Amino acid sequence: MRKKMRKKGWSRFVFLLVIAIGGPLAFSGFLSAAESGADKIVQSGAILTVAESKRLIAKAVVQMPIVKNALANGMVIIIKGTTNAYVAEEITGTKFKHGEFVTGRVEPEKGAKLLPVNAAAPHLVLEKGKVVKLSLPDAAKKLKPGDVVIKGANALDYKNKVAATNILDPFGGTLGATWPISIARKVHVVIPVGLDKLVAGDVVDLTLKMREPVETLTAPAGTPPLPFPGDVIPSMWLLTGDIVTELEAIKILTGATAFQSSAGGISGAEGAVWIVFRGTEAQVKKALELTRSIHGEPPYTE
Repeated sequence: MRKKMRKKGWSRFVFLLVIAIGGPLAFSGFLSAAESGADKIVQSGAILTVAESKRLIAKAVVQMPIVKNALANGMVIIIKGTTNAYVAEEITGTKFKHGEFVTGRVEPEKGAKLLPVNAAAPHLVLEKGKVVKLSLPDAAKKLKPGDVVIKGANALDYKNKVAATNILDPFGGTLGATWPISIARKVHVVIPVGLDKLVAGDVVDLTLKMREPVETLTAPAGTPPLPFPGDVIPSMWLLTGDIVTELEAIKILTGATAFQSSAGGISGAEGAVWIVFRGTEAQVKKALELTRSIHGEPPYTE
């Protein structure tokens, strides 16, 4: 009996030793064996400008099951914003004047083609897939569980899956009209936001800092104006919901997984992101075809 116990103990010791020393190699071999089959993992990638990313994200939002369901059976509210202009185009099949479909903008003072200031278009409201003429507050009052509100963001904390938007309106702007009802009635909130909106730091901490009543100095004469009054710094409203970046878009549209490997560029690629996607050969080829199809998307101002 003791011999059997010693034998069993020795066998367990050898097994653990093999795992400790050879585990990584064994696991690597397992992956290699899996990858040698018909579904082996391959990868490729694409560089996307900010406009191309917006188009990609918009195409993915339309294909989300919760959005499809709300378009068929309920209400979808698309709050104005640059990325949401593309979402509106993809859902309706109609080209929007980009200068009309914004509530605020961040632009340089010189050296760039600025967005034309057009007459403001209303926020887009759809009931069972059809555009209806309702103000944002009136549409929000009709929201029910399962409906969808689509709202962009100014800041993204991808690690913690939270976003935030700037707020200057003393009544909370578009979020003031929709967010409390969306939360209370269990409405889906979809947040289309590009990786160009990534910020350094924890967005929860940043929103708390932005709420501190610290005096703001006006900019001295001759300096470029801020995109908001010189004596005001906007507060930030924390957003939680279904965040859709380029990474989620690739997954939704192709089945491949994606990660961001780098960012930035010149000659119109400022703010661009380099996306790597991995999956089966069929998935990666589909991702390549998809990204190639949106290459050349003109800047938002054109």
